[in-house]
Amino acid sequence: MGLRLTWQELAAYRARVRGCLLGGAIGDALGNPIEMKSMVTVEAEHGPTGITGLVPDREGVIGRITDDTQMTLFSAEGWMQGYRRIQARGISGAETALVKDAYLRWLETQRHPGPLPHEGLRHRWGDLREQQWLYARRAPGRACEFGLQEDHTPDAHAPVDGSPGPVNPDSKGCGSVMRSAPFGFTGRGITGGGDLHAFELAARCSRITHGHPTAQLASGAFAAMISRLVDGESLPDAVRNAMDLLTRYPNHQETHAALERAVALAAAGPATPRTVESLGGGWTAEEALAIGVYAALARTEFWEHRTPVESALLLAVNHSGDSDSTGSICGNLLGAHHGDAMLPPEWLTRIEGRAVIATVADDFAAIVHPGEKRPWVYSA
Repeated sequence: MGLRLTWQELAAYRARVRGCLLGGAIGDALGNPIEMKSMVTVEAEHGPTGITGLVPDREGVIGRITDDTQMTLFSAEGWMQGYRRIQARGISGAETALVKDAYLRWLETQRHPGPLPHEGLRHRWGDLREQQWLYARRAPGRACEFGLQEDHTPDAHAPVDGSPGPVNPDSKGCGSVMRSAPFGFTGRGITGGGDLHAFELAARCSRITHGHPTAQLASGAFAAMISRLVDGESLPDAVRNAMDLLTRYPNHQETHAALERAVALAAAGPATPRTVESLGGGWTAEEALAIGVYAALARTEFWEHRTPVESALLLAVNHSGDSDSTGSICGNLLGAHHGDAMLPPEWLTRIEGRAVIATVADDFAAIVHPGEKRPWVYSA
């Protein structure tokens, strides 16, 4: 069912999927210690340029991820199961149910000290629930945590019409955006798929916990960007394409306007933490996406002796708002664009759960594009 790729294309695709998950984790861990702190406080604690690398969190630990990376991994696991089902049976329809089940497994990790017995509930099936390091509460969002108690499974074939969902219909927090990158991992590798499929799958899965149209459409736009990036498109083109997709749906205006501001600001000149804050705090879906996009697109000379990727990640987190979520979104975009080889090694090596995160990415990539035998390898 997947597209036939050359070995060079296959290697690039796998590097981008891995880069997306690992880049998001780096941005998450960078922003975690300063989330909810004002820039005045951050500058007082870390100097006039804010943080310039990974710093200890409130418990003195460096490199910890938050619920952003936790939920992103469970999004990947749920969608992986859905994609396998489509490959095996040639039919879709269970994707949203499988993603919801994955989120229920995440909810287990927030409410218990370790894995529970497998018996009884179908949502217990999954490898991530066996990872003890994921059983840590890292400030889970209320809409995600309590929305899952509604046990709502969106119709996998329902039209994305910009209408409010039944769960938390007024919630447009960034909790459904920051977990949505994996919905773009299949790229063009699914029949009838591509960026439109990624957009609508992410929008439907947003409704599991976030009913506000802006949360749904911002999640969809983000997944569409990732879809284009893993297929090798440039970052500006991926952003513009997602904005064009948005206009097909009712109630897109809030998300589209936020992205328009981000793109215009990135083109206006060198970026600083002050320019980031003109886009908001990142607490809502459209603001978090706009800040992540702006940081990924903008040119900045604010941090000397840092690479463009490092500077973009620092830009994404040095503001008075939801720094881990905006850092995670920016890292997902940068990693999907550049691949994992461009991620800063001094930060990457200190990220909690790095090996598991990389394995999830590699497993996903191997399912979508399993590759072919090299022509010079002979079989009996």
